[in-house]
Amino acid sequence: MLKRTPLFEVHRQLGGKLVEFGGWEMPVQYTSIMDEHKAIRTACGIFDISHMGEVFVSGGDSGSFLNSLLTNDVTRLRPGWGQYSILCNPRGGVVDDLYVYCLEENSFLLIVNASRIEADLQWMRHALEFAPERMSVTIEDRSDSMGAVAVQGPNVAGFIDSVFPAPEVSGGKPSQLRKNQALQIGASGVIAARTGYTGEDGFEIVAPAGEICSIWTRVMETGAPHGIKPAGLGARDTLRTEVCYPLYGHELDEE
Repeated sequence: MLKRTPLFEVHRQLGGKLVEFGGWEMPVQYTSIMDEHKAIRTACGIFDISHMGEVFVSGGDSGSFLNSLLTNDVTRLRPGWGQYSILCNPRGGVVDDLYVYCLEENSFLLIVNASRIEADLQWMRHALEFAPERMSVTIEDRSDSMGAVAVQGPNVAGFIDSVFPAPEVSGGKPSQLRKNQALQIGASGVIAARTGYTGEDGFEIVAPAGEICSIWTRVMETGAPHGIKPAGLGARDTLRTEVCYPLYGHELDEE
């Protein structure tokens, strides 16, 4: 049976064409792939990315542990910053491509591909079990309890602050973030990051599953004057291909 994200009923109400993707029932398009692609290049669009995995890695040795598995140096990340990276096997093959955020000292969040959650966890736990010395590291999979949306396009910075009421935000506004910088909002675990995989400016918002529908609604309402449209997996693929971003299972694999 295919899995469904917390936004599944929203996609049906919007007339999304639902397909199987990595074990999930997801919208491939709403109007047309070209229409949604152009909307994100010229205005803005919103994707459901709740099918992707959220893996939290923490502990005193978490930085050095992740550095033994990933291609970029996570110890260079200050709290509130992220980087794109590759999770490799001992042969240098790609287990997955992912984004890693440093939430605070010795605490990291990995956003991984939906079809690779189990493979990633298995490899990371295997590597930890057979580490040369006992490491202080905790690996926690919260994928089932989290949701996420990607709000992408040149117009997004003009309204993203209105998605979050001012009292909820401390440490700055989402629009003030720099590329690859993240902001924790409120006490419920919402994270807004100035990242994405379309080649456009934009933000990715990770939140508890119970909050992602209200965040989607607020994005659609505040983004309406700015030309926002819902977008599916089809446009997500053409956008990332146009800017030559690789994806596990297409340009990358374990060989």
